[in-house]
Amino acid sequence: MTLGAAVAAVCGTEPRRATPLIGGCIAEVYRLDFDDRPPLVAKVAAPNGSGGGLAIEGFMLDYLAEKTALPVPATRHVSEELLLMDYVEHGPGRSAAAEVDAAERLAALHGITAREYGFERDTVIGALPQPNSWTENWCDFYREQRLLVIGLIARESGRLPAETHRRLERFCLQLENFIDQPPAPGLVHGDVWSGNVLFGESRVAAFIDPAIYYADPEVEIAYIELLSTFGAAFHRRYRELRPLRPGYEEGRRDVYNLFPLLVHTEICGPPYAQMVQDILTRYG
Repeated sequence: MTLGAAVAAVCGTEPRRATPLIGGCIAEVYRLDFDDRPPLVAKVAAPNGSGGGLAIEGFMLDYLAEKTALPVPATRHVSEELLLMDYVEHGPGRSAAAEVDAAERLAALHGITAREYGFERDTVIGALPQPNSWTENWCDFYREQRLLVIGLIARESGRLPAETHRRLERFCLQLENFIDQPPAPGLVHGDVWSGNVLFGESRVAAFIDPAIYYADPEVEIAYIELLSTFGAAFHRRYRELRPLRPGYEEGRRDVYNLFPLLVHTEICGPPYAQMVQDILTRYG
């Protein structure tokens, strides 16, 4: 079935134009323009894909729309093969006012708490699995369901050298020396890089492609700093609303960046593997 026919089966009308957009890891992405309705975004699973990624993405967007005030695109159809959502108008850049809005939005998101770390179902980050079994202890969760899981995936693919993987396993045995138990698990978007934030003139128009779970919210801030998603206006406002705990800059930031660096190692290879190695060397 063609994309136009698949969309028509859901919407009752076929798009007059499908324009490719820059997409993620699990699908082809198009802007769909119609004669009789506002535009949509279509994500179409690759023919050789494992399935499930788009359905999980749709679930996460719906969860954020229903449970939080974070701006996300409204979904119109969710399945493993096709995800349809509203097209969100946005601009090419970010302003200081929009960064302040992003800080306020994410601070509010991080203030939504759960009794334990994890989530009600496993999710994904890009095309990679993200297990989320509820865990009372944050260090146990971060070690067992983040670092060791993605570390093994990157090792088995050959992108993470065997010696670096062994050092990661040894480091995980002493993880309690570097991270503490936060006051409460907070809901995080999980993948806040510049491509996943759509800006309006003075606000965030939408956050897209979430990888949600309940975590130490500082993992989100460390990731944002690693990828330079936002500038000084964001960080200043966020810290006004949610001051970071002592020890973040001295060590937790690097430890929290091991996970996204391992993800990028699996996706992109050697440069990120070296960054993982550098952090492990720094902390013994």
